[in-house]
Amino acid sequence: MNNYVQRFLLENLDIRGAIVHLDSVWQQMLAGRDYPHAVARLLGEISATTLLLSNNLKQPGRLTIQLMGSGPISLLVIDCTESLHIRGMVKCEQPLESQELSDLLGNGRLLLTLDMPTMREAYQSIVPLDGHNISEIFEHYFKQSEQLPSRLFLIATDQSIFGLMLQKLPDTDQYDPDGWFRAEALAATVFDQTLLDCTAEELLIHLFNQEAIRIFNAQSVHYGCHDDTAKIYAMLRSLGRKEVDSILKEFGEVIVNDDICNRQYRLDALAVDALFREAGSTLH
Repeated sequence: MNNYVQRFLLENLDIRGAIVHLDSVWQQMLAGRDYPHAVARLLGEISATTLLLSNNLKQPGRLTIQLMGSGPISLLVIDCTESLHIRGMVKCEQPLESQELSDLLGNGRLLLTLDMPTMREAYQSIVPLDGHNISEIFEHYFKQSEQLPSRLFLIATDQSIFGLMLQKLPDTDQYDPDGWFRAEALAATVFDQTLLDCTAEELLIHLFNQEAIRIFNAQSVHYGCHDDTAKIYAMLRSLGRKEVDSILKEFGEVIVNDDICNRQYRLDALAVDALFREAGSTLH
């Protein structure tokens, strides 16, 4: 299984963590997008972070991360369901003059939305862009929101993305006063590219070979996009025949773009007529 999230615990140190790895799902997210390298890397790093966050929730729910900026990247959206179906996109409308995060986003903000079945309203939190990269931004967020020191190690290439998260639990220092610093240093060696072809178990044993590691069952990650013609048709019917006909008259066809899934739905006059005839027969 090459698209997964796997949690683990360094038992003798009371440090928890998780690994995320995507290859085919990541390639599906990139297919047909033609993002510049810096944009794809940013999308990959936030995708990995979203999965690590989603897998760490106390109660299952849908997690959406939106990054809005005034720089070349005006919008980035990642959507992850409780069953780890993920999808995402970036709007990059200006040429890139720099690959620095601050230059890519300009005066940006990051919004985290959590929607759980048990909640009347979705929970929203603004994540301050305090840091030079995505790892630093979310490490700061974890420290503020969960009061848990955390480290994130993120890698994104054209073929795959990888993330490793460590979190220091309240009793870590009582287990071993130097344990957290040792675990951080060992985890940082993951940037050796040869390690990324290992399984999660092989990687953890390589990184923490002197520690007792409890490895939990991996959870599969899936691509969250699929053809949703029924939803598009329902949306057009809700606009009404008069409005849809006016669009058809002006443009010669009705085009609906699904940006997050990189899909386009096109209806000509015959398709529009069939759409509303079908709706009419259903009403009767």
